[in-house]
Order: sequence, then structure tokens, then C-alpha cells
Amino acid sequence: MVKMFEFCTLRPLMFAACVGAFLFTSCGPIPQSETTLKSAAMQAYESYNRPATLPTNPSKVRVKVSLKNQMAYVMEGSKPLLVMPVTVGRSSAPTPRGSFRIRSKNHYYRAYTHGYAIKGNVIRGCYLRNRPSGWRFKGTPMPYWCEFKSAYGFHTGWMKNFPASGGCLRMHKNVAPKFYRLVKVGTPVSISYTQSEDATIGQNIPRPPDSTGFPGNPDGMMALTQDFFTQHQAPVFTNP
Repeated sequence: MVKMFEFCTLRPLMFAACVGAFLFTSCGPIPQSETTLKSAAMQAYESYNRPATLPTNPSKVRVKVSLKNQMAYVMEGSKPLLVMPVTVGRSSAPTPRGSFRIRSKNHYYRAYTHGYAIKGNVIRGCYLRNRPSGWRFKGTPMPYWCEFKSAYGFHTGWMKNFPASGGCLRMHKNVAPKFYRLVKVGTPVSISYTQSEDATIGQNIPRPPDSTGFPGNPDGMMALTQDFFTQHQAPVFTNP
């Protein structure tokens, strides 16, 4: 049996662009009312999704990201194919602005700078550079990785209602497979503070519940296996 996650104490654990830190506390039993609220929020989070449409001309697909609105617009010309919330980079690690293209795609991508140090039955969340001697390392899983700049990409991750990532663009796990299907290597990506779509199709888009305060990470042990990459819902699209 794998021992509960421990954490490196060499420095605060702030993963550069991770799916989310695995936090465990010893504060005693959670009151039933609080447990019920968190359970309801988790259920709402797990069931969140966004509609998507396949393009008639895949070569015309482009992606626009609004940092202010924390929204990504997958467009075919002026037609929206997918409008989805994203979690953008925090102020100390901002998401790059500019014009890019999807450089690579990898359903089974793992980070190479941060993840887990493993020795026997003990697992510690850690940067690779802080891995204790004699421990093996496994990178943080970042399913449905779509890189738009070296070390920056769209990927599945815990969604927040505020800038919280290390510069990457986190997607909800139920929406990520749709985005992955819609884009290809070479798809243009425009990232700016605002986009014109913010005032039209980007208004009143429901977001998933903020994952802050969820009781740990339900995928903790799974993060070390390939099973983490197969927990996503198969993408379903409406007719174009």
C-alpha cells in the first residue's frame, strides 16, 4: 500500500504549471455540513461540460484566449466551435501573450521539471531539481497537452476562478478532449488581455465550481499511473 503523499521541505511546493498540488491536512474531522457542501461542489465540478461543434473546414480553425475573461474561443471563421473557461497564469508566472501556433499534441504528456519523488512506499510532490538522492522521479501528468510555446500549453488541470497556473492554460477534464480534437499542429493561437468575443459569446458562460478547498485530490494515487490519462469523458459533438 502506498503511503500518503509527503512533500519536499527544501522549498515551498509551487509547481510551475501543474495539474494541482496534492494537499493533505490533519485538522481533525470536517463538520458534516461542510463535508456535504464540498461533496455537492465536487459533484457539480465532475459533471461540468461545454458544448462543442466539429468544423466543416478544419484548416480554418483558430483559437483566441482572453486573459481578463479567462476564456478560450475555438473559432471557425466567425463561428464558435467551443467556448470554454480556462485558468490562466498567476501574476508571478503569467501566461505568454502574442500570436502562436499549436506546436505539438500529446494525450499522455508529463512535465519534466516537477512531479513526484518516489522511494519504496513513500511519494513526495517535488521539483526534479529538489529530488532527494536515491529517489526516482515521475512527472506531473498533463493530459491532452497542446503546446503553443516551449514549456507552455493547454492541458487538463484543476480549474480556479482566478489566475492560478504557472503560465499554462488549464482546461476542465470533460472539455479538454473536445479542445484536443478540434485543434491540430499548426492551429493559430492568439492570446491577449481581452478579445472581441468577450462582449458577445464570452458573456455569461458558466464556469465549473472553483476547486479551491476541495478535500485533497481524488486522483492522487492515480497520478502515478497511465490510468490518470484515461479518466476523461469521450468527446461528444453537435452536428456542424
